[in-house]
Amino acid sequence: MLPFSRLSPGFILLVSYQVRASSSVLGSTYIAPGAFPTSLYGSYWNNPTATSAQPQPVITDPVTNDIFPYELTNQATFPQNDTVDPHLLPTQATPSQLLEQALAQIQAITSNPIFGDDTCTKCQASLAIAKMLVLASPEQGPLLAEAVCEYFDYSTTCYDEYSVLALGSTFSQVIALADVGGYDGQNLCSHFDLCPVPPTVPLNMTGWFATPKPNPLPPPIQPSGERLKVFHISDIHLDPRYAIGYEANCSAYMCCRENVFNAATPDQIVLPAARYGSYWCDTPLDLMAAAMGAVGPLTGTEQSGFNFSIFTGDLTAHDSDNQYSRAYVEYEEVVIYDLLKKFVGPAPVYASLGNHDTYMQFQMIPYTSGGPLGMQFNWLYEHVSSMWEYEGWLPEATVAYASTHYAAYAVTRPDGLKIISIDTNLWYNDNYYSYINSTEPDSFGILRFLTDELQASEDAGQRVWIIGHVLSGWDGTQAQVNPTNLFYQIVDRFSPHVISNIFFGHTHEDQLSIFYANNGTVMNAETALAASWVMPSLTPLTNLNSGFRVYEIDSATFDILDVYSYVSNVNEFPALDNQTEVGPTYYLEYSTRDAYGGNITWDVNDPLNATWWHLVTEQMLLDPTLVQTFNTYQSKSSVAGLNCTGECIPAKTCYMRSGSASLAYQNCPAGYSRHSERV
Repeated sequence: MLPFSRLSPGFILLVSYQVRASSSVLGSTYIAPGAFPTSLYGSYWNNPTATSAQPQPVITDPVTNDIFPYELTNQATFPQNDTVDPHLLPTQATPSQLLEQALAQIQAITSNPIFGDDTCTKCQASLAIAKMLVLASPEQGPLLAEAVCEYFDYSTTCYDEYSVLALGSTFSQVIALADVGGYDGQNLCSHFDLCPVPPTVPLNMTGWFATPKPNPLPPPIQPSGERLKVFHISDIHLDPRYAIGYEANCSAYMCCRENVFNAATPDQIVLPAARYGSYWCDTPLDLMAAAMGAVGPLTGTEQSGFNFSIFTGDLTAHDSDNQYSRAYVEYEEVVIYDLLKKFVGPAPVYASLGNHDTYMQFQMIPYTSGGPLGMQFNWLYEHVSSMWEYEGWLPEATVAYASTHYAAYAVTRPDGLKIISIDTNLWYNDNYYSYINSTEPDSFGILRFLTDELQASEDAGQRVWIIGHVLSGWDGTQAQVNPTNLFYQIVDRFSPHVISNIFFGHTHEDQLSIFYANNGTVMNAETALAASWVMPSLTPLTNLNSGFRVYEIDSATFDILDVYSYVSNVNEFPALDNQTEVGPTYYLEYSTRDAYGGNITWDVNDPLNATWWHLVTEQMLLDPTLVQTFNTYQSKSSVAGLNCTGECIPAKTCYMRSGSASLAYQNCPAGYSRHSERV
C-alpha cells in the first residue's frame, strides 16, 4: 500500500509498508528530503531549488551530442504543432492510378457483405468515389464509366455507349456537378433501378405567381362556330441510314441497318427490311414521303392547306450515341422541315425540340452551369431557331429569344392564339443534366418563362396552346417528379380560362392525361381543368403503325371539337417491295368524338376538353371494352399491339388522370403503360 497525503506547508511523501516474514523486523518509515537533489544533473534551465516550478535539467543526447532545447519541455512554450519532424503523405497517384483505385473501391463497395442487398447505398457510395475521380482527373471519368460498364456486364458495347465520344463525357460532367451523396444521387440511382424514386419535394409557391387565380374566372370566350384545321405530327425519326433488305428482326438495337443481325441466324437475314419500314425500325425516306403525300387528300386540304400545324419533336433516328453528331442533327432538321413546308404549308408549323433532336441525344444543361459547359448546346438552339425563321414559321424577334433560351418561344398568331413551345428535356429522365440540383423544380428557368407568358396572356384575355415533347405525366416513367409537379400547379393556375390545350409526343403512342384542380385531390368532371394530348408517332418503332392526325378547332376559343387520327398498317409493307405501282395506304383510324363519346351527353359543338375526357374515364371504368378500344388505338391499331385486361383496365384510366409524374407514382400501378420499349 502506497498512501499519499498532503502536509502543510509542503508535500511529504509517506511510504509505509509491511513485511510479513519470520524475522522480527515488521516494517519501517522513510521521509524524503524536501529539496530537489540538484546533484542529479550538471546544469539546469531554471532554478532547481525553487518550489514553484518543476526542475528543468539540461539534457544532452549521447548519440547525437545535441542538447535538447528548453522549449521542448518548458511548460509555457512547449510546441503545440511539430513543424520540424517529417509528416509523410502517400505518393501522389497518376491519373491512371486514380482510375485503378476508383474502380477497385467501387468493386469493394458493391461486394461488401455489410451492405447486403442495399443497392441504393452501394450506388450512391460508388457515385461518391466517381465524383472524387472526375474532380481530380476529369479525363478519367469516361474511362471509369466504360470500366464500370464492363465490370458489371451492363452492355456488350460499353465503349460505344460510355466512352468520351458517347455518354462518358456527359456522366463525368453530371457527377462532378451533382450532389451525389444526397437527393441528386438517389434520384440518379433510381434511374438505374438501384434506388427508389425519391419523394417529391414540397413546393414553395410563395411569390411564384404574380396574381392569384381569378375567382370567379372571367367569362369564357364564346365559340365562333367556325372550324379551323390543324395538322399534328410527332416523332418522325427519319432514318437516312435505313438499309432496305437488311435485318429487320435484329438482336441488337436498332434494326434495318447494314451492321445488324439476328443472333439466332447471324449469317442469314430472318426478316428483310421492307422499303417502307418495319416494326423494329425507324422511318425511311420512302415512308416519310408517302405519309406526307397522303395528308392533303385524306384531310381535304390539298387546295386550302391547314390553318397551321404543330410538330412536337424528334427528328432523328434512334442511333446509338456514338453514331450521333451535330452535323447529323442539323441534316435531319433541314430535310424534315423542308418536307413539312412542302406538304403541309404554307401556314406555319410550330415546332418543339424532342429528346433526340440534340447531340448528345437526350441532353440539355442549364445555362447556370456557367462557362463552356453551360453553353455547350448553344449551337443547337441557334441553328434550329434559324431554321424556323428560314421556313417562315417564326418572326425574327421570337427567333432571337429562342436562340438563347433553350429553343423555347412564345408567339401570338394573327387569329389571337398564343403558341408556347418549351424544351421538355428539362424534366426528361434520360437527360442526365436534369439530375443536377434536382430538388429545384425549375433549374433551367423554362417554367418561369412559361408562367410569365401565361400571366401576360391572362392579362390580355388570350387563349394559349402549350407544345412540348416529353409528356409530364401518364405513368410517370418518362419525367422527373419535381419539375412536372411545378408544371401541374402552373396548369392548374391558368386553366381552363387561359390554357386551351397541351400537346406532347415522345411515347410514339396515342395517349392522353387530364389535369385537375388542387393537384388532383378530388378528380371529377367539375375539377377537371385541362388535357394534354400525346401524339402518336410517324415512325413504326416499336411494334406500332405509322400515323398522324388532324384537329378541328373553334376559331375563337381554340378548343378542340374533334380529332381525326390516320394510320398505315406496317405489317402490309413487305408486300409493297419490288414494285412501284402502289405505296402504303393511309386511312382514317378513328374520330375521337365518335370512338369515346357514345354514352356521354355532349353537344356536337361542345369541346373535347378535360371535363369530357374525365367523363370518358368514368365510362371506361363502367365498360372495360372502351379501355380495349383505347388500348387498340394506343398502338395505332397495330397487329403487334398488346391486350389490356385485369389490372390493366384501372391502370390505364389512372394514367389518363395523371398529369404529373409525381401523381402517377403516387396513384397508379406500374407496368401497363406502353406497347413499345424505347423512345
